[in-house]
Amino acid sequence: MATEYMELGWIGEKVSRIGLGVWQFSESWGVTEYEDAKKIVEAAFDAGINFFDTAIVYGMGKSEEFLGRAIRELGIRDEVFIATKIPGEMLARDDVFKATQNSLKRLGVDVIDLMQVHWPPCWHNIPTCEYMRALEQLVLQGKIRYIGLSDFPVELVEAARNCLSTTDIVSIQIRYNLVEREAEAELIPYALQNDLAVIPWSPLAKGALTGKYTPENLPEFQDVRAREPLFTRENMEQIYEVVKVLEELSGKYGKTPAQLALRWLLDAYPNTLPIPGAKRPEQARDNAGAMGWSLAHEDWLRIDQVSRRVKISRVTY
Repeated sequence: MATEYMELGWIGEKVSRIGLGVWQFSESWGVTEYEDAKKIVEAAFDAGINFFDTAIVYGMGKSEEFLGRAIRELGIRDEVFIATKIPGEMLARDDVFKATQNSLKRLGVDVIDLMQVHWPPCWHNIPTCEYMRALEQLVLQGKIRYIGLSDFPVELVEAARNCLSTTDIVSIQIRYNLVEREAEAELIPYALQNDLAVIPWSPLAKGALTGKYTPENLPEFQDVRAREPLFTRENMEQIYEVVKVLEELSGKYGKTPAQLALRWLLDAYPNTLPIPGAKRPEQARDNAGAMGWSLAHEDWLRIDQVSRRVKISRVTY
């Protein structure tokens, strides 16, 4: 399996074009046994993935603990890039330091490669420069190497960057996939203009693009996806038109629909680094199989055109 690398934003760090998101290491997604998580991390790394993305809120620290322990036991710390995220409610200055210290302990590392603000402090009125300057101080102290933002609009990305004196953000993490393309209007052009990496989360639309689900076969009620607007019948009828094209092209390329959906993102923009999750080792290997090849432009364009017809409605009641 061919690994494909990119430089992460302006910093020049070499990372795999596909990363592994580990929200799955939590009660929300069901990977709650450490040995299962370790097998997923090992499979991803063996398949060429060296970028791992977690967050404080995933399993209330469980995801960080599992990821850090697996990396330590596999002896691969010097070969991987670890990204985590601090939630919006932990952005008061003292909390930024406290939360980062807790993340360092859970991950079992001396320095975090990329600390991202998970979302703005929507409910707590914390000034933007308060938390950005705290993060910058942590860079100066050698506790984190780089800063990223997640789920920020362009206006607030700009405000956050203006708070920094000695460094800059390196990445923006955004919801972006074939059927949720709003980020193309402002965020992706902004990132390209400013040499920032784009880290798409939910790059497979929470599994809606894998072919597992149809308008007649939606997630079970207890599944974390059951209340996700993507999986209403109205939306899935549209999404499934995209899936049918992916399934048709699977034979031509010898790739799964998921690999085609991820490859489309990689071929769309040179600065994208999707971070699909995995609940099993084979899913991590399948995700990595999106690297090392490209779609013919006419096929990329065909997928582009059918996906542009999808209009997701998030009004579910």
